[in-house]
Amino acid sequence: MTLALSDPNPVNAHANLRIAIMCDETGWHTGRLKKAFRARGAEARCIDLADCRIDTTWEPHGLVLPGFGRTLPDAVFVRGIAGGTFEQVTLRLGILHALRESGVPVYNDARAIERSVDKSMTSFLLHRNGVPTPATWAGESAAFAQRVLMREAAAGRQVVLKPLFGSQGHGLKRLGASRARGGALAPLPSLKPYQQVAYLQRYVDGGRSGFDWRVLVIGGRAVAAMRRIGGKGWIHNFAQGAECQPAELDLPLAQTAIRATHALGLDYAGVDLIPDPRDPARPLVLEVNGVAAWRGLQSVTPVDIAAALVDDLLDRKLADARRELAQGGEPAVATLPGRHA
Repeated sequence: MTLALSDPNPVNAHANLRIAIMCDETGWHTGRLKKAFRARGAEARCIDLADCRIDTTWEPHGLVLPGFGRTLPDAVFVRGIAGGTFEQVTLRLGILHALRESGVPVYNDARAIERSVDKSMTSFLLHRNGVPTPATWAGESAAFAQRVLMREAAAGRQVVLKPLFGSQGHGLKRLGASRARGGALAPLPSLKPYQQVAYLQRYVDGGRSGFDWRVLVIGGRAVAAMRRIGGKGWIHNFAQGAECQPAELDLPLAQTAIRATHALGLDYAGVDLIPDPRDPARPLVLEVNGVAAWRGLQSVTPVDIAAALVDDLLDRKLADARRELAQGGEPAVATLPGRHA
């Protein structure tokens, strides 16, 4: 039996909770999360979504999660979703949707992950919510993409071609006039490696000492930030060899990251930003990661990131859901407040 939320001892209050960590591989991140849950008195188990299934004969709820028998976890932390066919990924996201529909708090839930993993939807929602972000175009027409490239090049600008689904800086190509071609504009590359989708984002030149920021937002609060310097040319991802340095969380940086996270409805997010050459006090959001890694960031911040994530899941997300159920309503989908740490 789970103790009441009013228990004055925060460890005892979560002594019998069972948490599912959804991941496609175990390692440093899952180890930190399990340790943080254990410190709060909760038991966490790693599960691959590929091993879960919907079974309408499985009473009472029709969901089968390894290690949970005929029960469901008290909450789910989504750490990773393995790639696969369109059908496989749809089913895995469907499991997360079904858990939420069954009243299980999912952190981040499938709807928010779908928004963040699709770069075109991320760009649309950022633009719609007035979050500063580079100009973006996405479509299936190679002819239209070529026209965008030519128009931007005529204005002296370059664009970046990105996979619609992708992370860690893989598959990025910078397009525009080439010095190697005497200033001539190279044609648009084949879209076959990009699944016939052109996602183009206006290139923001960071100068010779270029860098970008990664800001971690948890529960509506910007909790840590770093500068990523170097890496593979103009790509400053940690996975591409960039150096991580601590960064001050000034108000414009924190507020922009919080607004971006809120626009996508994420409980937590890694927000990538870059200085706007036209306005140094106005950072631009490049991407928002809804299944964010934090190993590089943890190396340059004193904040215990895993503990902060676990605290937010238990003390806000799970508590709100239980409070809503106690009042006889549907499980709460919390609106994240725009607070700055």
